[in-house]
Amino acid sequence: MGRFHRHADGTVHTHDHDHDRHGHRDVGDHRGYVDTGTERVAVLETILAENDRTAAENRAEFDAAGVVTVNLMSSPGAGKTTLLKRTITMLGSRLRLGILEGDIATSLDADELSGLGAPVALVNTEAGFGGECHLDATMVRSGLGRLPLHDLDLLVIENVGNLVCPAEFDVGQHARAMVFSVTEGEEKPLKYPVMFRACDVVVVNKVDLLPHLDFDLDRFVHNVRDVNPAALLLFVSACTGEGLQEWCQWLCATRSESRRRGL
Repeated sequence: MGRFHRHADGTVHTHDHDHDRHGHRDVGDHRGYVDTGTERVAVLETILAENDRTAAENRAEFDAAGVVTVNLMSSPGAGKTTLLKRTITMLGSRLRLGILEGDIATSLDADELSGLGAPVALVNTEAGFGGECHLDATMVRSGLGRLPLHDLDLLVIENVGNLVCPAEFDVGQHARAMVFSVTEGEEKPLKYPVMFRACDVVVVNKVDLLPHLDFDLDRFVHNVRDVNPAALLLFVSACTGEGLQEWCQWLCATRSESRRRGL
Protein backbone atom coordinates (compact mmCIF):
# COMPACT_ATOMS: atom_id res chain seq x y z
CA MET A 1 0.00 0.00 0.00
CA GLY A 2 2.96 2.34 0.33
CA ARG A 3 2.77 3.65 -3.25
CA PHE A 4 -0.93 4.46 -3.00
CA HIS A 5 -2.95 6.86 -0.91
CA ARG A 6 -6.67 7.21 -0.34
CA HIS A 7 -8.00 10.61 0.71
CA ALA A 8 -10.92 11.24 3.06
CA ASP A 9 -13.22 11.77 0.06
CA GLY A 10 -12.42 8.28 -1.22
CA THR A 11 -10.18 9.27 -4.13
CA VAL A 12 -7.01 7.24 -4.72
CA HIS A 13 -3.78 8.17 -6.43
CA THR A 14 -0.24 6.91 -6.80
CA HIS A 15 2.94 8.62 -5.67
CA ASP A 16 5.61 8.66 -8.39
CA HIS A 17 9.15 9.04 -7.06
CA ASP A 18 11.36 8.54 -10.10
CA HIS A 19 13.62 11.47 -9.20
CA ASP A 20 14.53 13.27 -6.00
CA ARG A 21 14.53 17.05 -5.61
CA HIS A 22 18.02 17.19 -7.11
CA GLY A 23 16.93 15.42 -10.28
CA HIS A 24 18.62 12.12 -9.40
CA ARG A 25 16.86 8.81 -10.00
CA ASP A 26 15.83 6.96 -6.85
CA VAL A 27 17.45 3.64 -6.00
CA GLY A 28 15.92 1.04 -8.31
CA ASP A 29 14.13 1.39 -11.63
CA HIS A 30 10.63 2.72 -10.98
CA ARG A 31 9.65 3.45 -14.57
CA GLY A 32 7.12 0.63 -14.56
CA TYR A 33 5.16 2.41 -11.83
CA VAL A 34 4.50 5.33 -14.15
CA ASP A 35 3.67 3.12 -17.13
CA THR A 36 1.06 1.15 -15.19
CA GLY A 37 -0.05 3.86 -12.77
CA THR A 38 -3.63 4.30 -14.04
CA GLU A 39 -4.18 0.57 -14.27
CA ARG A 40 -2.87 0.01 -10.77
CA VAL A 41 -5.04 2.73 -9.31
CA ALA A 42 -8.11 1.19 -10.97
CA VAL A 43 -7.27 -2.18 -9.41
CA LEU A 44 -6.73 -0.60 -6.01
CA GLU A 45 -10.02 1.29 -6.24
CA THR A 46 -11.79 -2.00 -6.95
CA ILE A 47 -10.13 -3.64 -3.94
CA LEU A 48 -10.98 -0.75 -1.62
CA ALA A 49 -14.54 -0.54 -2.93
CA GLU A 50 -15.04 -4.22 -2.16
CA ASN A 51 -13.52 -3.70 1.29
CA ASP A 52 -15.87 -0.79 1.94
CA ARG A 53 -18.90 -2.90 0.97
CA THR A 54 -17.85 -5.57 3.46
CA ALA A 55 -17.16 -2.90 6.09
CA ALA A 56 -20.70 -1.62 5.62
CA GLU A 57 -21.99 -5.17 6.18
CA ASN A 58 -19.91 -5.42 9.35
CA ARG A 59 -21.21 -2.10 10.60
CA ALA A 60 -24.80 -3.11 9.89
CA GLU A 61 -24.25 -6.32 11.87
CA PHE A 62 -22.75 -4.36 14.76
CA ASP A 63 -25.68 -1.96 14.72
CA ALA A 64 -28.22 -4.77 14.62
CA ALA A 65 -26.54 -6.33 17.66
CA GLY A 66 -26.36 -2.99 19.47
CA VAL A 67 -22.57 -3.20 19.83
CA VAL A 68 -20.29 -0.20 19.29
CA THR A 69 -16.92 -1.04 17.76
CA VAL A 70 -13.52 0.66 18.13
CA ASN A 71 -10.62 -0.05 15.77
CA LEU A 72 -7.47 0.12 17.92
CA MET A 73 -4.22 0.62 16.00
CA SER A 74 -0.54 1.24 16.75
CA SER A 75 2.99 0.28 15.83
CA PRO A 76 4.31 -3.03 17.24
CA GLY A 77 5.14 -2.80 20.92
CA ALA A 78 3.27 0.42 21.66
CA GLY A 79 1.24 -1.31 24.35
CA LYS A 80 -2.17 -2.13 22.85
CA THR A 81 -2.47 -5.52 24.52
CA THR A 82 -1.38 -4.28 27.95
CA LEU A 83 -3.83 -1.38 27.63
CA LEU A 84 -6.63 -3.80 26.76
CA LYS A 85 -5.83 -6.05 29.71
CA ARG A 86 -6.24 -3.09 32.06
CA THR A 87 -9.34 -1.95 30.17
CA ILE A 88 -11.10 -5.29 30.54
CA THR A 89 -10.42 -5.25 34.26
CA MET A 90 -11.57 -1.66 34.75
CA LEU A 91 -14.71 -1.81 32.58
CA GLY A 92 -15.81 -5.36 33.31
CA SER A 93 -18.51 -4.30 35.76
CA ARG A 94 -19.81 -1.47 33.55
CA LEU A 95 -19.72 -2.74 29.97
CA ARG A 96 -19.89 -6.12 28.29
CA LEU A 97 -16.62 -5.94 26.38
CA GLY A 98 -15.37 -8.18 23.59
CA ILE A 99 -12.04 -8.30 21.73
CA LEU A 100 -11.23 -9.24 18.16
CA GLU A 101 -7.48 -9.82 18.13
CA GLY A 102 -5.54 -9.37 14.89
CA ASP A 103 -2.00 -10.68 14.42
CA ILE A 104 0.02 -11.96 11.51
CA ALA A 105 0.91 -15.14 13.42
CA THR A 106 0.69 -16.77 16.87
CA SER A 107 -2.00 -16.50 19.53
CA LEU A 108 0.30 -14.79 22.05
CA ASP A 109 -1.72 -11.60 22.49
CA ALA A 110 -5.05 -13.41 22.35
CA ASP A 111 -3.83 -15.78 25.05
CA GLU A 112 -2.88 -12.81 27.25
CA LEU A 113 -6.38 -11.39 26.94
CA SER A 114 -8.24 -14.66 27.42
CA GLY A 115 -9.64 -15.53 30.82
CA LEU A 116 -10.03 -11.91 31.95
CA GLY A 117 -13.80 -11.82 31.51
CA ALA A 118 -14.12 -10.71 27.88
CA PRO A 119 -14.67 -13.06 24.91
CA VAL A 120 -11.74 -13.02 22.49
CA ALA A 121 -11.68 -14.03 18.83
CA LEU A 122 -8.33 -14.37 17.05
CA VAL A 123 -7.70 -13.57 13.38
CA ASN A 124 -4.26 -14.55 12.08
CA THR A 125 -3.62 -12.94 8.69
CA GLU A 126 -1.10 -15.69 7.96
CA ALA A 127 -3.98 -18.20 7.95
CA GLY A 128 -5.61 -17.70 4.57
CA PHE A 129 -5.07 -13.94 4.16
CA GLY A 130 -1.55 -13.85 2.79
CA GLY A 131 0.11 -12.71 6.03
CA GLU A 132 -1.11 -9.14 5.57
CA CYS A 133 0.23 -6.40 7.87
CA HIS A 134 -3.26 -5.10 8.67
CA LEU A 135 -6.84 -6.20 9.18
CA ASP A 136 -9.34 -5.43 6.45
CA ALA A 137 -13.11 -5.75 6.58
CA THR A 138 -13.15 -9.33 5.27
CA MET A 139 -10.65 -10.48 7.88
CA VAL A 140 -12.70 -8.88 10.65
CA ARG A 141 -15.85 -10.47 9.27
CA SER A 142 -14.19 -13.88 9.41
CA GLY A 143 -13.86 -13.56 13.18
CA LEU A 144 -17.31 -12.21 14.03
CA GLY A 145 -18.95 -15.63 14.10
CA ARG A 146 -16.75 -16.54 17.07
CA LEU A 147 -18.01 -13.60 19.15
CA PRO A 148 -21.37 -13.30 20.95
CA LEU A 149 -22.14 -9.89 19.41
CA HIS A 150 -25.67 -9.70 20.81
CA ASP A 151 -24.26 -10.13 24.32
CA LEU A 152 -21.75 -7.26 23.95
CA ASP A 153 -21.90 -3.52 24.50
CA LEU A 154 -18.47 -2.69 23.12
CA LEU A 155 -16.12 -4.52 20.74
CA VAL A 156 -12.47 -3.49 20.45
CA ILE A 157 -10.61 -4.66 17.36
CA GLU A 158 -6.90 -4.87 18.14
CA ASN A 159 -5.41 -4.34 14.71
CA VAL A 160 -2.06 -5.70 13.54
CA GLY A 161 0.86 -3.60 14.78
CA ASN A 162 1.73 -1.29 11.89
CA LEU A 163 1.76 2.51 11.54
CA VAL A 164 0.81 2.51 7.85
CA CYS A 165 -1.70 0.08 6.34
CA PRO A 166 -4.31 -0.35 9.11
CA ALA A 167 -5.33 3.30 8.75
CA GLU A 168 -6.23 2.75 5.08
CA PHE A 169 -8.93 0.12 5.68
CA ASP A 170 -12.42 0.65 7.05
CA VAL A 171 -13.34 -2.49 8.97
CA GLY A 172 -16.82 -1.38 10.01
CA GLN A 173 -15.79 0.43 13.18
CA HIS A 174 -17.68 3.32 14.74
CA ALA A 175 -14.50 5.01 16.00
CA ARG A 176 -10.75 4.74 15.56
CA ALA A 177 -8.12 4.98 18.26
CA MET A 178 -4.38 4.57 18.22
CA VAL A 179 -1.83 3.87 20.92
CA PHE A 180 1.44 5.77 20.63
CA SER A 181 4.42 4.98 22.84
CA VAL A 182 6.67 7.84 23.93
CA THR A 183 9.63 5.59 23.08
CA GLU A 184 8.80 6.03 19.38
CA GLY A 185 9.89 9.66 18.95
CA GLU A 186 8.02 12.94 18.66
CA GLU A 187 8.42 13.11 14.85
CA LYS A 188 6.12 10.15 14.14
CA PRO A 189 2.94 12.19 13.41
CA LEU A 190 4.83 13.92 10.60
CA LYS A 191 6.34 10.71 9.23
CA TYR A 192 3.08 8.71 9.43
CA PRO A 193 0.36 11.35 8.96
CA VAL A 194 -2.27 8.99 7.51
CA MET A 195 -2.44 7.00 10.75
CA PHE A 196 -2.59 10.04 13.02
CA ARG A 197 -5.07 11.76 10.75
CA ALA A 198 -7.40 8.75 10.77
CA CYS A 199 -7.81 8.60 14.56
CA ASP A 200 -10.43 10.09 16.84
CA VAL A 201 -8.17 9.65 19.86
CA VAL A 202 -4.42 9.22 20.33
CA VAL A 203 -3.53 7.36 23.52
CA VAL A 204 0.00 8.46 24.43
CA ASN A 205 1.29 5.47 26.37
CA LYS A 206 4.28 4.75 28.65
CA VAL A 207 4.35 8.28 30.06
CA ASP A 208 5.96 6.82 33.18
CA LEU A 209 9.14 6.56 31.08
CA LEU A 210 9.28 10.27 30.19
CA PRO A 211 11.84 11.14 32.91
CA HIS A 212 14.22 8.63 31.35
CA LEU A 213 13.80 9.64 27.70
CA ASP A 214 14.91 12.46 25.46
CA PHE A 215 11.34 12.99 24.27
CA ASP A 216 9.90 16.46 23.60
CA LEU A 217 6.25 16.07 24.60
CA ASP A 218 5.32 19.61 23.57
CA ARG A 219 6.83 19.06 20.13
CA PHE A 220 4.92 15.79 19.79
CA VAL A 221 1.63 17.49 20.66
CA HIS A 222 2.41 20.24 18.15
CA ASN A 223 3.11 17.63 15.47
CA VAL A 224 -0.16 15.80 16.18
CA ARG A 225 -2.07 19.08 15.96
CA ASP A 226 -0.35 19.76 12.63
CA VAL A 227 -1.87 16.66 11.04
CA ASN A 228 -5.05 16.20 13.12
CA PRO A 229 -6.24 19.26 15.08
CA ALA A 230 -9.40 17.45 16.21
CA ALA A 231 -7.84 14.35 17.77
CA LEU A 232 -8.30 13.85 21.49
CA LEU A 233 -4.98 13.28 23.26
CA LEU A 234 -4.88 11.05 26.34
CA PHE A 235 -1.68 10.59 28.35
CA VAL A 236 -1.52 7.20 30.04
CA SER A 237 0.67 4.47 31.41
CA ALA A 238 -0.83 1.05 30.90
CA CYS A 239 1.86 -0.19 33.30
CA THR A 240 1.14 2.07 36.29
CA GLY A 241 -2.50 2.85 35.52
CA GLU A 242 -1.97 6.60 35.13
CA GLY A 243 -4.62 8.16 32.88
CA LEU A 244 -6.52 4.93 32.28
CA GLN A 245 -9.67 6.33 33.85
CA GLU A 246 -9.83 8.95 31.09
CA TRP A 247 -9.36 6.27 28.44
CA CYS A 248 -12.20 4.20 29.89
CA GLN A 249 -14.36 7.30 30.07
CA TRP A 250 -13.72 7.93 26.38
CA LEU A 251 -14.76 4.36 25.52
CA CYS A 252 -17.97 4.70 27.54
CA ALA A 253 -18.73 8.11 26.05
CA THR A 254 -18.08 6.80 22.52
CA ARG A 255 -20.52 3.98 23.09
CA SER A 256 -23.15 6.30 24.56
CA GLU A 257 -22.82 8.83 21.74
CA SER A 258 -22.94 6.18 19.04
CA ARG A 259 -26.05 4.63 20.56
CA ARG A 260 -27.67 8.05 20.95
CA ARG A 261 -27.11 8.74 17.25
CA GLY A 262 -28.49 5.33 16.39
CA LEU A 263 -25.21 4.04 14.93
